[in-house]
Amino acid sequence: MIPKIRPKAERKKCLEEYIAKNHLKSTTQRDVIFDRFFNYLGKHVTVDELYESVKKHYPRIGYATIYRTLKLFKECGLAFERNFGDGRAKYEPVKFEGEHHGHLICLGCGKIIEFSNEQIESSSNQVARMNNFNVINHKLELYGYCSSCPEQKRHASGF
Repeated sequence: MIPKIRPKAERKKCLEEYIAKNHLKSTTQRDVIFDRFFNYLGKHVTVDELYESVKKHYPRIGYATIYRTLKLFKECGLAFERNFGDGRAKYEPVKFEGEHHGHLICLGCGKIIEFSNEQIESSSNQVARMNNFNVINHKLELYGYCSSCPEQKRHASGF
């Protein structure tokens, strides 16, 4: 069964419940950031990129506000924080509850390709069971060169 993408209204409700539970304030700035961030569904965005995007529509927004809000999204389960080896954290919206997917990261051009594979999921679960291990979360990142990157030809491997 293919999981259903979580609607924006459901994500917003999740955020509002988290804010109320943790005695935080609901702000217009957070609402603006929420709207812009969830336009990036399926993409990976840095704090700088989101800041520039939000600033175009809301010039008074502060960089620290973007940073703190992305951390809030991560804490309440609406975003993943990823580090792909370039020294900059990237954030991606969680598409659906319990989502697991891997990433192919091109070392030449920086392209990031998401993928899902039931065999990998099944094998991971089997390895955990065989070792009496309770997995809470996992990630798979494969680094190399994409087919459109000129670096790929120079680094062709013998896999």
